[in-house]
Amino acid sequence: MSRHSGARGSTRLDDRLQSLQDARELGEGVVPDEALQEAFDVLERASSRRSLSADHTVVGFFGATGSGKSSLFNAVSGAEVATAAARRPTTSEPLAGVWGATGSEALLDWLEVGNRHQAAAVDGFADEQTGLILLDLPDFDSTRAANREIVQRMVGMVDVLVWVLDPQKYADAALHNGFLAPLATHGAVTLVVLNQVDRLPAHDVQPVLDSLHAILAGEGLGQVRVLASSAVTGAGIPEVRAAIRKAAVLRQAQSRRLDADLTKAAEDLRRASGEGEAAGVRAAAKTRLAEELAQAANVPAVVRAVSQSYRLESVRRTGWPVTRWLSRFRPDPLRRLNLRRDAPAELNRTSLPPAGAPERARTDAAVREFADSASAGAPGPWRAAIRATARAGRDRLPDALDQAIAGTDLGANRKAWWWGLFNILQWLALLTVLGGLGWLGVLAGLAYLQLPVPEVPRVEGWPVPTLMIAFGLVLGIFLAITGRFIAAGAARARAARARRRLNSAVAGAAQELVVAPVEAEIARLAAFNKALKKAGPG
Repeated sequence: MSRHSGARGSTRLDDRLQSLQDARELGEGVVPDEALQEAFDVLERASSRRSLSADHTVVGFFGATGSGKSSLFNAVSGAEVATAAARRPTTSEPLAGVWGATGSEALLDWLEVGNRHQAAAVDGFADEQTGLILLDLPDFDSTRAANREIVQRMVGMVDVLVWVLDPQKYADAALHNGFLAPLATHGAVTLVVLNQVDRLPAHDVQPVLDSLHAILAGEGLGQVRVLASSAVTGAGIPEVRAAIRKAAVLRQAQSRRLDADLTKAAEDLRRASGEGEAAGVRAAAKTRLAEELAQAANVPAVVRAVSQSYRLESVRRTGWPVTRWLSRFRPDPLRRLNLRRDAPAELNRTSLPPAGAPERARTDAAVREFADSASAGAPGPWRAAIRATARAGRDRLPDALDQAIAGTDLGANRKAWWWGLFNILQWLALLTVLGGLGWLGVLAGLAYLQLPVPEVPRVEGWPVPTLMIAFGLVLGIFLAITGRFIAAGAARARAARARRRLNSAVAGAAQELVVAPVEAEIARLAAFNKALKKAGPG
């Protein structure tokens, strides 16, 4: 392997590790904890293994009781290790045969292997420059829980896995279901050895190998190399040594093992999460949500109050002065709702009736419909997370909507330009009427006192005072009626502006509490899927 290809492989592995870490963090709270913990364990093991010797390849021998695993280990390692193995105090402790002791100590400490043997060189197999560590491990079917724990731990830590099977139990379900099948992604770093073939008639060896191949293929391990061997006769030992030596010399076993671990972790996360992307938030769904929330928040009632308040204020300011005072006995709809005030809006609340069961049901239905639309197509756990996020925002909506309405500028204190003009004209009309009445009163008083009564000016035969009274009355009534028509049109325009502002405020509250959190969850799902894709096999 060239330096450049090795650097590219290392960079690719770094990217995949970071992507798996990103996916694990993004999946927190959504993906089951067990799958997240497995991903975390892979990341921890990868970090630890990469910080240790890259010049050593760790090969673990795994097998069931009676499979001849230790005998094969000795046959592969040579007589020196076999002698050391015979003297070790108990088969429950892992035994390490080391070729190239320099730099192996920290790695063996991490593996928690205390029983170490510096093996002698074996021609054509290993020497001090090979950088090879063979581990003879306890039986995976041991009755001692501690032994099984060691095997489980080592399965996740060694660079190359050598599974030693015997002709009688090569199809053992405990082995295949518990170890081999879950490691279907690790075919590149797995070697299966059918040991003790000397116990089979020569004509049965190939059929047994074919049967084993078929079982492995059914478990996704069809690419795994299967060898036949006998520690007694030495058959197949050179082939086993050659396969192990190739892995050690190429120095790729560590990266391939980590690559396989990442692939499996990504697949497990994908399986736990499910596949698919959320449909996302559509503009129509946001509009529909805002409309339903506006109805539930009594926006129509506020809009009616704006219209009624404007018309009432118009009457108070432009009506006939003789009767306009009566309008002051009519309560202002906006003031009754605490929406006409001078204090800062954020310090006030409306007096709208609290949301009842129908309003709450309408809000719940609107939020649920929105969440269902946005989460369509997402995997089950993510759909549940998106819906839960929407529900969390829904619980805060009533208060937020009330605040939104309270903070909306309804233009309640804004005066219309025509009020002043009509008010002046109304008072002029009233003064004209009073002037005419006063004039006639003076004339009547002079006549009553038998004083000379001056001639009253006339227009077309009509006394001017009388005309003044008639003109003032007609003008006042005309202005009052006209003012009502103008007020009705202006009230509709002001109510329309208020509706737009209130709907915008409601949409803002919905955006903050429901839409934005849902969009964030959908974006998290997209980032999770992207990270998993990058963490998977290239």
